[in-house]
Amino acid sequence: MKYVDIVNGPQHVSAIIQGCMRMPALDKEGAARVIRTAFDCGVNFFDHATCYGAGEAEVRFSEAFGLTGLRREDVLLQSKCGIYPDRQEFDWTKDAILTSVDEILQRLQTDYLDTLLLHRPDILFDPEEVAEAFDALEQAGKVRWFGVSNLMPMQLELLKKYVKQPLVINQVQLSLEQSQLIDQALYMNNKTTELSLNRDGSVLDYCRLHDITIQAWSPLQIGMFGGTFIDNPDYPELNKALGEIAEREGVTKAAVAVAWILRHPAKMQAIAGTMNPVHIQELCAAADVNLTHHDWYALYLASGKFLP
Repeated sequence: MKYVDIVNGPQHVSAIIQGCMRMPALDKEGAARVIRTAFDCGVNFFDHATCYGAGEAEVRFSEAFGLTGLRREDVLLQSKCGIYPDRQEFDWTKDAILTSVDEILQRLQTDYLDTLLLHRPDILFDPEEVAEAFDALEQAGKVRWFGVSNLMPMQLELLKKYVKQPLVINQVQLSLEQSQLIDQALYMNNKTTELSLNRDGSVLDYCRLHDITIQAWSPLQIGMFGGTFIDNPDYPELNKALGEIAEREGVTKAAVAVAWILRHPAKMQAIAGTMNPVHIQELCAAADVNLTHHDWYALYLASGKFLP
């Protein structure tokens, strides 16, 4: 496993994160196998959110964790708050954040979170309220480090004006198929393609400049919920390129696709959402794949991009 040190945050964290969104579909024994398999592959970072199964993902994780033989200090637990599907809104008010964290800790059966992320922007957020909530959580020892998910640079700047804790993580979507974080810099000022559109405020460069670690979600996904591009007949060139490198490296195509993210010098983490222990093992092999500069570009171009 490859490990990264998050500036101003947790150290020696696995480049692969085990996502727990789908954990409610498992019984506690199955969930324990997922946790233990990931850990045995070198994963020490587990990602949750209050909206994953309306909290059931966190409940199942805590039920299963005691069956794994692991200690709380062996792992880092991250959760996200702010999405309320039942009332169709995002909410970053102080009361909502504090209540969410208390409920997360209760569901996970732990005294603290290693990292708390604000999950998608509440477009009515008051940064002073967020700052008050973060101060209270830090002082109470309930959260060690803080971050965000799916935020653009100016929203981060607004938060940073009031929040005194470093914002150490931004969790955003990135894959070979969904590579908007990377595209615009290559095609800038090119009116012949929509790839030149700046859709995120140059958030990748911003995060690199400000020592914010990018966590890539849905690293194998088409769009937001379009399924995977692995072995998808709509992506023949990409699968051919993935297959050639996979055969050379002795890993799966999915591992190569994740390795493409980890190869980027931004030192990102990638979130594996599978609940299949075999697939977890296959994806964790991505951390040991050494893609060359040429490999990286070959995969990028095979995904449908072009050099201007």
